[in-house]
Amino acid sequence: MILAAGYGTRLWPLTADRTKPAIPFLGKPLVGYVAEYLASYGIHEIVVNLHHEPESVRDALGDGSRFGVKLHYVEEPEILGTSGALDNARKFLEDETFIVVNGKIVTDINLSEALETHKRTEALATLVLRPNPARERFSMVNTEGGFLKGFGGMPQPSESDNAPNGTPLMFTGIQILEPRIFDYIPRNVFSHSTTDVYPQALAKGERIAAHVAEGVWYELSTIQRYLDISLAMMKREGRDVHLGHGSNIFDGASVSESILWDDVKIEAGAHVRHAVIGDGVQILGEDVFENVAIVRAELVERAEPPAKALRGVRRGDNFVVSLSQ
Repeated sequence: MILAAGYGTRLWPLTADRTKPAIPFLGKPLVGYVAEYLASYGIHEIVVNLHHEPESVRDALGDGSRFGVKLHYVEEPEILGTSGALDNARKFLEDETFIVVNGKIVTDINLSEALETHKRTEALATLVLRPNPARERFSMVNTEGGFLKGFGGMPQPSESDNAPNGTPLMFTGIQILEPRIFDYIPRNVFSHSTTDVYPQALAKGERIAAHVAEGVWYELSTIQRYLDISLAMMKREGRDVHLGHGSNIFDGASVSESILWDDVKIEAGAHVRHAVIGDGVQILGEDVFENVAIVRAELVERAEPPAKALRGVRRGDNFVVSLSQ
């Protein structure tokens, strides 16, 4: 199952007309990477949950065939949380071991090794973790002897803990579950795995394995992370500008370190650096934009910015968000 129902509030206004997993990432919808990742391990039957802007995910994935999978869409009229989503899709999941992956990640973590850990430990669930040596703001996961003990707060720069070599562990958004997990998921209500399900299972003596993985793992939950990770991946290819379908940079325009979605036009004389530019945006010849995200103003003119969103201003036909906030 791919979790794709979230609002993506920290990515707003890029998510004004689409859900977070449906945003394009270097020419492919983010959720498409997840589908291909699962397909590469022989997992071809996938459930996708939908809530916010559900058609954006349907448009991005279609029937799944171009990513090598067959999809079943399950809509949530009201958002149900990370474990409530599983309850809502249980008819697809309750007969055998299943895997859940967050729809906002790009990774090459070895899933076969995680499955081996799951089988060897005979656990109710296996959480795929990774070290967080930079102590980024991801909740700490506490383990002992290869099993989950509980969840902690955010790591502090000088904080030590019981993780290997003093390095905190974080959850990757990949988990392997046995159908018995449904014994701990309340029916037909909002619930989260980390706060409502796993603590209850641990209290009942269940074993939840902790598989610590290495490898590439990117989580694109903020505009800054989205831009930084895109630029890092492009740098490996010797480029720093991505043009989506139908986009055009006219001669005489200066564009660097930027991601252009589809049908973007940048006129001669414009200067754009370190920017994410949404579908259909037109940058005029006299415009200078640096360290920003830009969408068409019509997308957000009647919208109330989410609480976690960066604030922006209207400039002509565009809505501009500074990334320096």
